[in-house]
Amino acid sequence: MGRRSLVAIVAKVLLFSFVIIAAPDVNGQADSSVKEKIAEIDAPTGISLLRVQPGNAVLNKAKLKTVSVQPFISVQQLLKGTAASVYVQEPSGEPGTDQNMFVRGISAPLLSKAELFDQQAAVYLNGIPLSFDNPFAYEVQRYDFNRIGPATNLLSTINYNNIESIEVITDPVTLAGLGPYAAKGAIWITTKNARSNMKQLTVNSYAGVAFKERITPVNAAYEYNFRLPFYTKYGTTADFGTMPAYIRDSTNSDYYGPANWGDVYYRNGMLYNLDVALTGGTDRANFRFFTGATRNSGNTDNNSLDRYVGSFFINVKPTDWLTISSMLNYTRLIRERNLNIRDRLGEQRYIPSLVNPLTPTSNLYNSYLREFDKVIDNNSNNVIQGYVTVKAGFGKFDYEGRVAFDYNDGLRDCFWPTTLLEGNNFISNYFGYNQRINITNTVRYQFKIGDKQLLKLQAGQAFMADVFKYDYAYAYNSPNDFIQLNTVKYVDGVLTPENTQIVPYFAAARLNSTLVSFHGSAQYSFNNKLSATVLVRRDGSSNMQPNARWFTSYAAGLGYQFIDNKEAALSNLTVNASWARIGKLISDDRFNNGPYYRPDLGWGNQPTLGTYVGIPGLARPYTGGWVGYDIPWAFSDQLNVGATMGLWNNRVSVKAEVYNRTDKNMLLPVPVPTEWGYTGAYKSGMEVNNKGVELAFSGQVIQPLGNNGFGWNTSLFLSYNENKLVALPGGIDELAIGNSLLKVGERVDAFWLLTNNGIYNSDSEVPVQGNKKMNFKGVPLRGGDPKWADLNGDNVINDADKTIMGNYMPKITGGFNNTLQYKSWAMDMHFYFALGRKVLNQYAASRLDFINTESNNDINSVKEITFWEKKMDLTAYPQYNPWSDVIAFRKEQDLFLDDASFLKLRSVTLSYTFSTSKINRFFQTTGVKNRVVYVTANNLLTVTGFKADDPELAGYNGIYNGYGLPIPKSVIVGIKMDL
Repeated sequence: MGRRSLVAIVAKVLLFSFVIIAAPDVNGQADSSVKEKIAEIDAPTGISLLRVQPGNAVLNKAKLKTVSVQPFISVQQLLKGTAASVYVQEPSGEPGTDQNMFVRGISAPLLSKAELFDQQAAVYLNGIPLSFDNPFAYEVQRYDFNRIGPATNLLSTINYNNIESIEVITDPVTLAGLGPYAAKGAIWITTKNARSNMKQLTVNSYAGVAFKERITPVNAAYEYNFRLPFYTKYGTTADFGTMPAYIRDSTNSDYYGPANWGDVYYRNGMLYNLDVALTGGTDRANFRFFTGATRNSGNTDNNSLDRYVGSFFINVKPTDWLTISSMLNYTRLIRERNLNIRDRLGEQRYIPSLVNPLTPTSNLYNSYLREFDKVIDNNSNNVIQGYVTVKAGFGKFDYEGRVAFDYNDGLRDCFWPTTLLEGNNFISNYFGYNQRINITNTVRYQFKIGDKQLLKLQAGQAFMADVFKYDYAYAYNSPNDFIQLNTVKYVDGVLTPENTQIVPYFAAARLNSTLVSFHGSAQYSFNNKLSATVLVRRDGSSNMQPNARWFTSYAAGLGYQFIDNKEAALSNLTVNASWARIGKLISDDRFNNGPYYRPDLGWGNQPTLGTYVGIPGLARPYTGGWVGYDIPWAFSDQLNVGATMGLWNNRVSVKAEVYNRTDKNMLLPVPVPTEWGYTGAYKSGMEVNNKGVELAFSGQVIQPLGNNGFGWNTSLFLSYNENKLVALPGGIDELAIGNSLLKVGERVDAFWLLTNNGIYNSDSEVPVQGNKKMNFKGVPLRGGDPKWADLNGDNVINDADKTIMGNYMPKITGGFNNTLQYKSWAMDMHFYFALGRKVLNQYAASRLDFINTESNNDINSVKEITFWEKKMDLTAYPQYNPWSDVIAFRKEQDLFLDDASFLKLRSVTLSYTFSTSKINRFFQTTGVKNRVVYVTANNLLTVTGFKADDPELAGYNGIYNGYGLPIPKSVIVGIKMDL
C-alpha cells in the first residue's frame, strides 16, 4: 500500500469521526441506549493478547506512578528498575543516545554492536510493532561507536504523561500470539485514550536542572608524577628523552597551568516539559488530543535532546455493533550531540596526529571550542505512527481489522573545518528511514457450555512489510571552510558534484522484508477457576531461504485458582504454567538466497563503497562472510511456571515465576581456513539456554486511617538469570572469535582472560624448563613482566592459558520502591540494583599502557578533554614494565576485571496533593479537579565496588573505556492539574 493511499484512509476516518462527534442525535443529545462506553468496548490494540487465566496478575507491569514525576526521556529509562524481567543498559548519560533493553537475558554472544539489534525486546505502541534503525548500516562504517546518521534513541519519542501502562511480556503463550517478532520478549505500551462522557483538560509541567559534575581535575604535573616511577624503574636515558613534550616540559603553562577546564566542559543543563491533553465526547464518539514539548539536557558539552509531540485519538460508534478507532501520533526529535573527538574521528575515518592532547587550561580550551562556531552538526528525526481499527460484533461473533503504520526518518548534515582536522575539512550528509505497514484481521467466537464452562475461539491473519533505507555521502577537502556543502547535478543521467575539487563518496542501501502470518487459538475456562489455552501459528518470512520460508509455532498454557476468599488470611492462590515454541526472525535479507555478490572493492581496512578506481564492481562478500544454503528458521522453546499469592484481602501480594528458555538453530559466523578469503562462514546450530527466577512483592505495610493517617506502601522485585551455551554449529565444543571464547557449557557473556598472579621482580624469577625460559607467544618473559598463570604447564603463555571468567550481564537485577504518605503529603523513594556483574576496565589498561597507547596513534589513542580528570586510583595496580614486548598492561587479563555490581538511589520525590485546604476550595471554584505539586531529585547515591566513576557507563559488551558521559544528578519541580 502506498503512502498516499494510507494517508487518504486516515484522513477520511478522521473526517468521518469529526462529523459524528459534532453531530447530535435527533433530540440534540447523545443516544442513551448505548450502554457501553467505547473505552470499555475496545482497547484498540489490533491484537488480542492471549493470557493464561485465571489469576492473571501481571508480574511485570511498570510502576508508572514512580516514573511519572521523573525527567526521563526514553522508554528504557522508564523501565529501568520499575519492572521485573528487563535489564537496561545506559552506557552514556548524554540525552538521546542508544540504550539497550534485554528481557530475560541474551540469547547469543554480543560480538559486535550489530548483534544488539536482534537481542532487543520488541516494542508495541497500542499494538503497533515499532521499527528501529537496522544494523546493516554498520557495513559501511569502519568503527561502530555510533551508527551513521543522527544515531538517536527512537524510544525517546514517547512522552510518559501520555502512557496508560507499560508491561514487560514474558509469558510464552502471549509471546507466541504476538509472533516471531516478539520471540525475544515484548514491551507492551498502552497510551491514554479517549473516554466517553469525559471532558477533561490535563496539564503537566516541570522545570529543573541537571547539575554539573564534581570531578578531580589534573594537569601535566599529575601525569608526570604518575609516569615517573615507571621511567625511574624501567626507563633508559633515551626513554626519558622520548617522553611526550607536553609532559616533559614543566615550563609549558598550557599543560602545567591551572586545570580549570572542568568549569567549561561540565555545566548545568536545563530540564523542562510542558504537555497538555484534552479529552471529550459522548457515548457515540469521543476524542483525545495530546501535545507536548520537552528538553532533556546533559551536564557536558551543552548536549541536549528536544522533543515535540502531537497525538490524536478518535473513537466512534455509528451503530451498536460497530466501533471505529483511530490514532495519529507525530514526534520530532532534535539532538545536540557531544563534541567528543573519538566520535568525530570515527566517522571521518582519518586519524590525525594525536601526540598533543587538548590542554587542561580553560582559556585554551575555550579557544578550541570557538572553532565549533564553524561546525555544522544538525541531527533530527521525524516519527509518525497511526492506525485505523474496525471492530464489529454480531452476537457471539466479533471481527477486528486494522491497518497500522510506523514511519521514522533520520537526517544529519555535518561539516568539520580544517582547524579541527590538521588542515583537512570533512562533509557528510545522511538521510534514512524505516517504514512498517501492519495489517491484521481477527475473528473471534465464544459460547457457553452450561453455566460454568466457556470456550473462546480465535483465528486471524497478519501482514507486516518493512523497508529500511539510507543514503550516505561524505567528502574531504572543500576549497575552504566557507564551502560547507557540495551541490550536485545530473550529467548524462549520472549524479555529479558541481565542485570538482571535492571527491564525494557515496553509500546507499535498501532492505525490504515481509512477514505473513496465520494463527488460531482456543481458550477454555471452567467455573472461573480452571483455564486452558492452545495456539497454533504459521509464519512466512521473505528473509528466509526458499526451502525454509515457513515456520509453525505452538503454545499451550494451563492455570488454576485454588483460593479466592477475601475474608481469609490467604485470600488468593493461583498457579499457572505455559510453554511455547516460537520462530525467530532474521533481520537481514542477505541470507534469503544463499551465496551472493555485493560491492566490496576498495582499500584494506576500509568499508566498501561500491567502486574501485572509479569503476563499479561486484565481488564476493569476503568481509561479510560466506552465506550458504539450507539455513533453517531459528526458534525459541520457552517454559514458564508461576504462582501468585494474596494475603489479607490481597493487601500483600507475592508473585513468583520460574522460566527456562532455549534458543536453537541460531546463526554464527564460524571462522574458516585463511585460504578461503572469507572472514567466516555463517552456519546454523548454535543453542543458548537462559533460566531464572523472578520474584515480586508488594504490600501496604501501614494502612492509613481515613484521609489524615500515615501510610506506607512498599514493593520489591528481583530477577535472577543464568545463561549457558548449549551447542555450537557442527557439533564443535568451543570456538574462538576475536578476544572471545565460546565454549559449550559456559556463559555466552563471559570474558576470556589470562590469570594474573603478580609480577616477576627480576629475570631470575622467570620459570625455566630445560634451558628455555617461559615466554609469551614466543617472546621471553623478563623481570617487570606479569606473572601469568601457565595453566597447561607447557612453559608458554598463550590463548590456551586463558580462562573463561566473569559475566557482563548481571545475574540479579531489581528495584525497591517505598511510598510514605501523611495526610496530603507523600514521599517516594526508588532504588535500583544490578548484582553479580563484571566489567573489563579498558580505561585503566590504556592509561597504564601509555607507551603503546601513544605510539600506536590509532582511534584508541584519542584523548578527550576528560583525559585531565582523575576517574580512579591507578597507583593500586602493580608497576609492570610498560616498554615490555609482551604488552604487560594488555586488557585481556583478570587484573582489569572489576566488580561492577551496584545499588542506586535513583530518585526521591516529595509531593503534595491539594485536597483538604483553603487552596483546594480555591481550585474547586476555578474548575481545577486534581492538582499535585512535587519536587524530585534523581541519581542521588551509588553504592558500588567499581574502581572507576560509574559502573553503568560500561559498553554493551562489558568493556569500560571511560568515554561514556556521566548520568547527571538533577532536581525538578513540577505540577500536574486536571481541569
